[in-house]
Amino acid sequence: MRCWLKIEEMALEELMQRLNAVSQCADEIMHQDIIPLYAADIQDQLKKQFAYLSGGRGGDGCPVITFPDYPAFSEIPEKEFQNVLTYLTSIPSLRDAGIGFILVIDRRQDKWTSVKASILRIAASFPGNLQLVLVLRPTGFFHRALSDIAFRFNKDELKMKVPIIMLGSVSELQSYIDKTQLTEDLGGTLDYCHNRWLSRRTAIEGFAQKVKQTAQILQSFGTELAETELPNDVQSTSSLLATHTEKKDKMKEDIRVAVEQGDDILGSITKPVTENPDYKLNQDQLDNQTTVERLLAQLHETETAFDEFWMKHQQKLEQCLRLRNFEQNFREVKAALDIVSERLSAFTDVGNSRSHVEHILKDLANFKEKSDETVTKAKMLASERDAFIQSNHYAVDSIIPKCSELHHLCDAFTTEIERRRKLLNKSLELHDLLEKSMKWCDEGIYLLASQPVDKCQSQDGAESALQEIEKFLDTGAGNKIKELNKIYEEYAHILNEDLKDHVQKVFQKQESMEEMFQKRQVSLKKLAAKQTRPVQPVAPRPEAFVKSPCTSPGLQRENVSNSESSALRRVNYRKAKSETTELHQSRGGSTMDDEENLAVLRQHVMNELIETERAYVEELLCVLEGYAAEMDNPLMAHLIPPELQNKKDILFGNMEEIYHFHNRIFLRELETYVEYPELVGRCFLDQMEDFQIYEKYCQNKPRSESLWRQFSDSVFFQECQRKLDHKLSLDSYLLKPVQRITKYQLLLKEMLKYSKNCEGAEDLQEALTSILGILKAVNDSMHQIAITGYDGNLNELGKLLMQGSFNVWTDHKKGHTKVKDLARFKPMQRHLFLHEKAVLFCKKREENGEGYEKAPSYSYKHSLNMAAVGITENVKGDAKKFEIWYNAREEVYIVQAPTPEVKATWVNEIRKVLTSQLQACREASQHRTLEQTQSLPLPLPASSCASPSRNHIRNTKKTEEKKADLTSLEGCGTTVAPKYPEKGKGWAKPSHSLDASEENDGWSSAEEALNSSDAEEEGAGGAGEIKLTPGKYTVVTDYDKGVSEEFTVKSGDLVQLIREGEDGLWFVKNLSSGREGWIPASNLLMLIGNSKSAQSLSSSESGTASSNLSTSSSCSDSCNVSSTSFSDIKG
Repeated sequence: MRCWLKIEEMALEELMQRLNAVSQCADEIMHQDIIPLYAADIQDQLKKQFAYLSGGRGGDGCPVITFPDYPAFSEIPEKEFQNVLTYLTSIPSLRDAGIGFILVIDRRQDKWTSVKASILRIAASFPGNLQLVLVLRPTGFFHRALSDIAFRFNKDELKMKVPIIMLGSVSELQSYIDKTQLTEDLGGTLDYCHNRWLSRRTAIEGFAQKVKQTAQILQSFGTELAETELPNDVQSTSSLLATHTEKKDKMKEDIRVAVEQGDDILGSITKPVTENPDYKLNQDQLDNQTTVERLLAQLHETETAFDEFWMKHQQKLEQCLRLRNFEQNFREVKAALDIVSERLSAFTDVGNSRSHVEHILKDLANFKEKSDETVTKAKMLASERDAFIQSNHYAVDSIIPKCSELHHLCDAFTTEIERRRKLLNKSLELHDLLEKSMKWCDEGIYLLASQPVDKCQSQDGAESALQEIEKFLDTGAGNKIKELNKIYEEYAHILNEDLKDHVQKVFQKQESMEEMFQKRQVSLKKLAAKQTRPVQPVAPRPEAFVKSPCTSPGLQRENVSNSESSALRRVNYRKAKSETTELHQSRGGSTMDDEENLAVLRQHVMNELIETERAYVEELLCVLEGYAAEMDNPLMAHLIPPELQNKKDILFGNMEEIYHFHNRIFLRELETYVEYPELVGRCFLDQMEDFQIYEKYCQNKPRSESLWRQFSDSVFFQECQRKLDHKLSLDSYLLKPVQRITKYQLLLKEMLKYSKNCEGAEDLQEALTSILGILKAVNDSMHQIAITGYDGNLNELGKLLMQGSFNVWTDHKKGHTKVKDLARFKPMQRHLFLHEKAVLFCKKREENGEGYEKAPSYSYKHSLNMAAVGITENVKGDAKKFEIWYNAREEVYIVQAPTPEVKATWVNEIRKVLTSQLQACREASQHRTLEQTQSLPLPLPASSCASPSRNHIRNTKKTEEKKADLTSLEGCGTTVAPKYPEKGKGWAKPSHSLDASEENDGWSSAEEALNSSDAEEEGAGGAGEIKLTPGKYTVVTDYDKGVSEEFTVKSGDLVQLIREGEDGLWFVKNLSSGREGWIPASNLLMLIGNSKSAQSLSSSESGTASSNLSTSSSCSDSCNVSSTSFSDIKG
């Protein structure tokens, strides 16, 4: 670095010397070092032309200065006269001026007195050397004679250092000066124009000044470049290089303009020769040519000197920029290496089972793969050392240590990751050995438990059992742990307390198993050596109670105690029982690796949940303090655009409420479950209602994002971001709550995955379902707020249950025939919103824009009151279609879902709504039925119930009809029609106005014609008949034959229809009691029925009670016992 600074100083010193030489040379060329006078300074004085330098020369090359006839010569101020003579004498070269000047004084038109005065004035003021003075005396006879006489008498008075010759004519003048060196007014042929001469002199001197100024500017610029302190960051260095380059280019442009100026002057001087090769330049022109050429040479020297200096300076800046890039990359790479090294240091676990070790090895391999990119970058950066050295970089002394450090870090990281891998492979090897030992022990226990006790009592059986045991023990050479101390010694570097304890327990199990085999061998050898009376114990077959050993090591460790204990406990002789007890004791304290692995994973998920929750709370606080609070800061008010003021609630929504909930409640509750991660589902369930605040935040998000886009470039936000030192802008942090509420369900899924057999699994599942429900509600609400054109209050429609897009056909009984037929073929695209009290039909309209503005809007078309809605689940010809009908099928909407699954979801949800209405209707009906039973006839004797006669059945039917009529009349009389909003204000009446564009929207020629549904045809069969429909029914009126042991049903019982009898009686099975018997069909209300084409579920079907499930007969013209007024229930 010091060497480079010395080189920089030398380069600047050389530049200064060369540019100073140019400036001095320019002054010397223009004689400004002697007489600093320019034509531009005395231009008005030179224009008077009382004296001029024509360019003519005497015989020995003396410059000729001509004083033409100038009547006001005596009136010229002395200062002007002195300036002009001084300037004219400074123009010729020093050599020519040293010879002396010839003065030609033309006074042919003047008087003697003026001639005398002129000569005296010139003699007194002429600043140069004089060689000869030639005076053209007056031409008049009197003045000529007078001048001769006066000259003789005043010769001494006019005495000068040079001779003064009085000439009478131009011809006499030509004897002293050649005709070609005299101007035309003196009878010569010299081409001279005073204005042209003055213009050229001004141009030459201006060019000389330009050359000098350029040299001086370059001197200042070079000093500025050399003294500029090098920045310490990439951006500033790059900006400095660009700025200096821009200034250099401007300097070069000025030099180019100056060169063009000099070339133009030189061209104007040589133009006569160019146009006429025979033309000869006079000495003055030749001197001008030489002057301009020398000035151009100095200008080129200036440019060359600056270019050489700039190359060195540019090299320094480029090397500085390269250094800053290297330093920045070094910092980034080193930070990345520190991060991966820190993460690598977290791989301290050697695993507690084979599967766990394999999982860690896989994680380590993935980590190495991801970190390879960082290591590669570090190595590539370190390899730039040679390039810096070869380019003679001025900071190579500081670069080499950094490159060496990177090499060291990369090597250390690679070595450490390889060491970790070897440790894990060693751990895997140990776990393989342990699992082999455990498997061998399990197989040995299985062998002991599976040997038949009765067969072992014989000599052959005992010998056979002994052979089996010996053969099995031979397999232990490669499977069992031989010496525990050697295991400890070989795997000492990976054995922690838990793993060491596990090895010890496996070894104890192995020893216990071998001891059991030894005892079994002793017993069998005794039986084989001396035959005794066999014992006949009662024992089940081994196949019935012994299972084959489990192949999964994890499952072996988890279930080994139970399987061993269960197997050996069933062996019904004392020795086997003793062995079982010993084995159970040896295995009672062994760890269950799989459960421990799951516990570790659960703790990992819990740690992630708490850590991310803390980070989330900190981020919310940072936004609220760094942005939201600053909007109320008076010191920042001048940075806030007027349109943004007082809009903090729009921009941030209820983020403060979310922050307080998480900081004061949820985070603290989570931390109490840190030791019990499997129970964290209860924490979510306890706070589930508070999570509803996210719905408000998400609904406000479109307004917030729109406001942000308008003012994202505001200086206020930039200043806040700078103070917070955030790399991301505010909009990224405004998205955090949306990201967080979606993150919970992922963490809950992970926790549930590892807690399936734990105590809190049900709470985790319920919490996951609840969070998913909140996400669905948030998503649905985002669509709901996009509904336009609905004049009522959507909140009055109850909770939004479902929303989605469908193809919809309409089929209205009261519509025109052609419209009705046309509607069957041409579907409309409609977006349906299912609320608790109504279903809304909207038309989806896509919007243009960015972000949330891209979300579609939904134009409200019409709605149906759920109190008067029914559904037909299946439609012939398409598994994705179902029907929503209104007011006893006066209006039918055939709805086609995107998939059968979507259809099933919607049908189930609508069924839930209608079922809840049915339940309310049923309770009201039961209440009225109890009030009416006091006026009904007594039940018939039970003897007639077993085989009812036709007359008895007829009488029973009449009785039930009377009962139904009474109930129907009472229901109709007390019904109050629901109060709906006026048309266009809500969902009182559907809108049937369909324009042509809507009818043709989504039309497809592939749609087949839809026939009338079977439910419609069955309804047209007559209002008085009850059509048999297989399925389940609900009893709406108590039915009792009077004998307790015979068939009886109560209101609310669920029955299954078996077959239809005569005179309105159906044979049914009471699903509550299991009894079967006959009951009038009018006492039943259909719950689920199957027809030829459809399964129907209704809330307002007109007609008989058995047709469909109904909850709002007040909307129909005919009422009966099965259709209680829904308005009564409301009341």
